Amino acid sequence: RSSSSWTTRCWPGSSKPSGKFAPVRAIVIYESLTGNTRTAGEAIAQRLSASGVATKACPITAIDYQALADADLVIVGSWVDGVFVVGQRPGRVGRIKAMPAIQGKKAAVYLTYALNPGKALQKLSDTVAAQGAEVLGGVTIRRDKIVEGVDDFVDRLLDAVAPA
Repeated sequence: RSSSSWTTRCWPGSSKPSGKFAPVRAIVIYESLTGNTRTAGEAIAQRLSASGVATKACPITAIDYQALADADLVIVGSWVDGVFVVGQRPGRVGRIKAMPAIQGKKAAVYLTYALNPGKALQKLSDTVAAQGAEVLGGVTIRRDKIVEGVDDFVDRLLDAVAPA
């Protein structure tokens, strides 16, 4: 099994979203409980920066508002909270709902999890979309496969947004 799964929010199957863009700046905003989501967020920022997209990572409790204002792409990460097989949701989703408006920005989401993410990824996508962003997609990343999950996420994200 793959360590991550890409949502098909904007493009079913293998088709890509229309209106691709080449992001110049991105910000990763994460909500982390044990450090796994922070580790993934920082790795995503490093990998995007190494690919030519200037990216800053910050916790949701210390958002760099200038970096957010300047960002072409906003990546929001959290962890899966809930009972093992039912009630899964993004951790501390209230903080995500209280984020500054990201109206009109492109966004992607990720969740770290231990056992079963359930429908938490869709819930996070919906929460970020409710903030006014166009959610391109997202992944779930197992906490014991962060490197593989980050690599998969960044590869898919760059492929989704790169101009044809």
